[in-house]
Amino acid sequence: MSDKDILSDAKEAFQLASEREALTRREALDDLRFSRLDEQWPEIVRRERERNGRPCLTMNLLEPFIRQVVNDARQNQPAIKVHPADSVSDPKTAEIYNGLIRNIETTSRADVAYDTALDFAVTMGFGYFRINTEYAHDDSFDLDLKVRRIINPFSVYADPYSTESDSSDWNSCFVTELIEKDQFRARYKNAEEVDWDAQGYSQLEDPWRDDDRIMVAEYFTREPQVKTILLLSDQTVVAEDVYLANKDTYDAAGIGVVAERDAEGYRVTQRIMTGAEVLETNQWAGRFIPIVPVYGVEVNVEGRRHFRGLVRPAKDAQRMFNYWRTASTELVALAPKAPWIGRRGQFTTDAAKWATANVENHAFIEYDDPGGVGPPQRQPFAGVPAGALQEAMNASNDMKAIIGLYNASLGDQGNEISARAIIARQREGDVSTFHFIDNLSRAIEHCGRILIDLIPLVYTGSRIVRVLGPEGLAQNVPLNTPVAQGQGPNGEVLSHVYDLSRGKYDLTVEAGPSFTTRREEAANQMIELIRAFPQAAPVLGDQLAKNLDWPGADVIAQRLAALLPAPAAANAGSPGIAGGNDPQQQVQKLTLQLQALQADRQIDAQKLQVEMYRAETDRMKANSDIAARMNPTGGA
Repeated sequence: MSDKDILSDAKEAFQLASEREALTRREALDDLRFSRLDEQWPEIVRRERERNGRPCLTMNLLEPFIRQVVNDARQNQPAIKVHPADSVSDPKTAEIYNGLIRNIETTSRADVAYDTALDFAVTMGFGYFRINTEYAHDDSFDLDLKVRRIINPFSVYADPYSTESDSSDWNSCFVTELIEKDQFRARYKNAEEVDWDAQGYSQLEDPWRDDDRIMVAEYFTREPQVKTILLLSDQTVVAEDVYLANKDTYDAAGIGVVAERDAEGYRVTQRIMTGAEVLETNQWAGRFIPIVPVYGVEVNVEGRRHFRGLVRPAKDAQRMFNYWRTASTELVALAPKAPWIGRRGQFTTDAAKWATANVENHAFIEYDDPGGVGPPQRQPFAGVPAGALQEAMNASNDMKAIIGLYNASLGDQGNEISARAIIARQREGDVSTFHFIDNLSRAIEHCGRILIDLIPLVYTGSRIVRVLGPEGLAQNVPLNTPVAQGQGPNGEVLSHVYDLSRGKYDLTVEAGPSFTTRREEAANQMIELIRAFPQAAPVLGDQLAKNLDWPGADVIAQRLAALLPAPAAANAGSPGIAGGNDPQQQVQKLTLQLQALQADRQIDAQKLQVEMYRAETDRMKANSDIAARMNPTGGA
């Protein structure tokens, strides 16, 4: 297609996406301004009250609700777990996938991207993050994958025909940015000099041109494509482009092509464009558009998708709360001072002081007392407007009922006394907002799917990558190169090749506390177990020290492990205990070992009782024999 045809199709697609999202974006912008910028009074009402000198107080109760949901998700960050999916895939390579994805998330600070997207989803109904390819170093040609946040969700225009919750069916997407002319020239200085008054740019209209700013858009398209797949001599099936990218590795291993056929796939193209020209055209390596949405509440009405967050249904209750708190403040603080009441002529003396008695403090004021009726009296205070305060309380309770987060979820002390009752009430709040966290898990799952699709295409050839274990320990692993794995039974050197393009892999997403949190919980459970069964301390000492956050905890754990008896030391080195990665599993296995030791002690105690019984029986029999010998006649 020519650039002119591409521009025509792109503008038509953008217009369609913009029209389909217009209502959702308008409502979302109002939600964002309402909850985060405190723009909670209708503009007409606010101007009228300011003109009359009346207050417009805003007490934003929505932000704590938003923070409660977002921070709960931060404490339970979903984790991507890669698993082998066919007979050719390798469990060891699956662990490399896991470690590489952890490293990608860590180096690119993916948690910031996830949290930003979720924050927008909870606030207004949708947020986005993306996957980029970037050079590993300034002086390198190696590429790395990065998870980046999208700070402005209104810059993304999704496929209007999409129906999936994770963008896996997107066939088009725009990521837009309005930039100044000087910034445009600096960023695209290799392009031809732009004549802003020329035929193309001079006729641009909103939104492609806004005074001195030009909208630059990333235009992603995904089109069906017939690709060639190859059956290799080791019975693996790979795409032809993957094979060609790693041909040297396959040739070195003696792997050749056995058969080939055509298969249906997708081709993703990225174009950088303005409304007047196409600036760049790049072929994206994967088969998914690398923009991932995190949605709030999705509602489909007559074939159109609407997204809303936590704020929208509670806006009226928030407005009522602001109104009644403003009214009560106005009635109390801005009400006229209660006047002084007295007979005519009582205020003649110190008349100036009496005139300012409601606004100034005077040490004394003299009064006249014609007729001897006593001093002037001040009228009593009307009191706090109880009706307005009650309505404000009702509005606050309405907000909690609408959102589903009550006092216990927000940290307030309630009527619950036992810890179990408090946890049960907090869990009710977690359940009412769990769909936001679950939607984040679905988005991270699709992110993992995109990464698994891209990793074999980006991390090619012989290179060393850093992988991270669940506990954060880093390790450098060579890819597509034989790695020594010890010696075989006959003394031969065993090696393994981590080939990320070999086999198929799928993934699951596990939402739960981080490894650090699980380690702390494991240490607490071990301490409780030792308190309940002090004899377990010598067996648990090394594992307890390993899970405590001390300087030199590993050294202490090694010293304690050296004190273990031989059977326990052998078990300590077995997979899943010292060599395992999950402290919870360590506690469970050690608990089983302690239960077995207790059972052995009970058996030993029973054996001891039997021996004691036998000894007593033998003693009684011996005494009987002695008595019989001393008295053979059986007399008394």
